[in-house]
Amino acid sequence: MRILKTGSIFLLLVSLMTGCWSSRDLQTMAYATALVVDFVDNKYVIHAQILNFSNIAKNESTQIGQEVPIWIGKSEGTTVTEAMTTFYATSQLRIFWGHLKAVVVTENMMRRGLREVYDEMNRFHQIRFNVLFYGTNESPTELLSRKSLLNFSPLESLLARPKQFYDQKSLILPLYGFKFIAQLNEAGNSTLLPSLAIRNGVWTEDTTNKGMLDIDGAYFFNDLKYTDWMPISDLLGARWLQTKLRRSPINVPDEQPFAVLFMENPKFAITSLIEGEEVRYNIDIELSSYVNELRENVSGEDIKKAAEKVIEDEIRNTYNKAILKKVDIYMLSKTLYRKHPKVWKKIYDKKEFPLKKDSLNEVNVKIHIDHYGKYKDRLYEVK
Repeated sequence: MRILKTGSIFLLLVSLMTGCWSSRDLQTMAYATALVVDFVDNKYVIHAQILNFSNIAKNESTQIGQEVPIWIGKSEGTTVTEAMTTFYATSQLRIFWGHLKAVVVTENMMRRGLREVYDEMNRFHQIRFNVLFYGTNESPTELLSRKSLLNFSPLESLLARPKQFYDQKSLILPLYGFKFIAQLNEAGNSTLLPSLAIRNGVWTEDTTNKGMLDIDGAYFFNDLKYTDWMPISDLLGARWLQTKLRRSPINVPDEQPFAVLFMENPKFAITSLIEGEEVRYNIDIELSSYVNELRENVSGEDIKKAAEKVIEDEIRNTYNKAILKKVDIYMLSKTLYRKHPKVWKKIYDKKEFPLKKDSLNEVNVKIHIDHYGKYKDRLYEVK
């Protein structure tokens, strides 16, 4: 009987053990968290940022500011798949792609075309659809080696979590890959891709310069083809036509300001005016705001009028800069395409670029000031 019981216990233990043989320890896997895809000498060159989650997982022994090692792999191939699978030969550990947060493409890759990149990323079952998409002209190794403030891991940086930065100061909306491709395939559309750069001279650790990631502009595409790049200074007007704008500051007026306002929650409408073979567009926009700084005793009505003028000027200035590069920054022709497809096909279908300087007609801006911060609508005086 004792032998029978011992044998039964042994068989039970063996049966339990067999269910775990195919499992893998999480700490012995390499996790790809970001990729930079380049195209050099007719080959795809991919740099992969690799992290081990045992180094960045939150636990009682983790110290804030502790250095987190970043491994960067480089491979190449005649196809995107070949370039990605070349990593396996020397990685020593199993690479898992399910935690990929961002894909960055270089200007060379944009000029080559992005179909192959997106096809591979979406066919591979481990990679999710909600991967952030960026363009860059920076060195892939330098870009992927950037840490966050206080030496937090790259998972806490602009590369992987841009929303926390966008919520504080909104300029260019973070973009997911599936939305980027959807916009590329839509007629009458200039597609924007955020431009990722390394900005030096702002932060230091003690006396050592620490370059941080920054959105310095955007790349644009027309009909699946790369068009041009625009700096952030030329794109200030584009933020007001983003329905997901959280908050963004303006000086009122732009030069020698007497107030600073934070703008929120834009609501806008684009109207197309068809006049024979010509089409012009009106933009009506309404925004909420609050006064964050008041430098002079100015009435609320004067503040609103000056702010409305600043925003109108930004919208027109961005439009004028964009059409020089053949970019439909406000997707005006898309409005015509959706509401009047027959007219769009008749007027725009065969034109290389449909807009002119006078295509933008009226820009009507209306601002509401919700509050003046902790003070009333007057200049605070120290007594």
